[in-house]
Amino acid sequence: MRVLVAGGGISGTVTAMALKLAGHEPVVFEAYPAGGDDIGAFLTIMHNGMDALRAIGADQPVIDASFAALGVELVAPNGETVGRREFDTEGLDGPRTMTRATLYRVLQDEAARRGVPLERGKRLVSAKTGPDGVTAEFADGTTETGDVLVGADGLRSVVRRLIDPAADEPRYTGLTVVYGYTRAEGLPAAPGVYRMVRGSKAAFGFTTDPDGATFWFARIPDAERSRAEIAAVTPAGWREFAHAAFEGEPLPCAEIVAATGDEVFGGHSYDVPETRVWSTPEMVLTGDAAHAASPAAGQGASMALEDSVILAQCLRDLPDPASAFAAYEGLRRERVEKLVKASAGGDVGEERGWLYSHHIDWDAKITAR
Repeated sequence: MRVLVAGGGISGTVTAMALKLAGHEPVVFEAYPAGGDDIGAFLTIMHNGMDALRAIGADQPVIDASFAALGVELVAPNGETVGRREFDTEGLDGPRTMTRATLYRVLQDEAARRGVPLERGKRLVSAKTGPDGVTAEFADGTTETGDVLVGADGLRSVVRRLIDPAADEPRYTGLTVVYGYTRAEGLPAAPGVYRMVRGSKAAFGFTTDPDGATFWFARIPDAERSRAEIAAVTPAGWREFAHAAFEGEPLPCAEIVAATGDEVFGGHSYDVPETRVWSTPEMVLTGDAAHAASPAAGQGASMALEDSVILAQCLRDLPDPASAFAAYEGLRRERVEKLVKASAGGDVGEERGWLYSHHIDWDAKITAR
């Protein structure tokens, strides 16, 4: 079966690799010539996400390009450590941290190594179904026809709208998230752990990579601004915005932000709490196109990776796409909607999405039947 995959990010590339292992012929269409909207962010793939990668034999390239996250420490507004949790890493590689750009590159390189075609600069604008399957239409005027279309095209998914023109827009969470990286010396170190700080006005988290660089993020309550306004903010503007949220507090947050140069990026946080219709007989959603949690959950990438493996298993095991899509939704909807609901408050370090990070015992590595 020829499968058109709209989106060359985390969900799209891993779905394509899993489908190829399951015996199908995927081809990935990526809207951007390189990168994506949130290319400056970093993320952690939790236990369940690493297990999904392991199920398709794609975990080692990610391990090689990342560093381990061994636990979380919770810090109160007065600077006191009030909680600590160590991640289970015994026997298997657990959570891994890397930039989103690095993860995209690693997954796309691995997909190419496995012979999965990926075409860049192909922004999906529409799709039509017919006797030959589904024909995707792109902004450059070209078309492609396949048996089914997988919408792995993110938070503002075109495929979601094609499946259900009345689908809700992504919901603004009330938070702006700023990410930064600094190699400045003399900062508080958090090697191997995420130190999650609750300030009086905003939340902050940071960790230290093996080379001594500090990776940090701030989640700051903010009024929603237009996409054009957000795009116009400079690195200096994001740095000043984040610094103001912690200035004058007895915490290391403002110090870390002030020590950051131009490697700082920001944007609003949105979620997709429910998608009423996940599929038609010819189209299906995965990852953020189907469900998007607040970044507070630490589970966006991992849930997308789960989707990829389970969708491929269903398309391998069931006789027709409509049956496979129904089974996939049945396996995924309750879990992801609970996660999105749990993450909606946005509190850093609470046991919300982290509870979803336990190891998953997949039945076996995916192979064609």
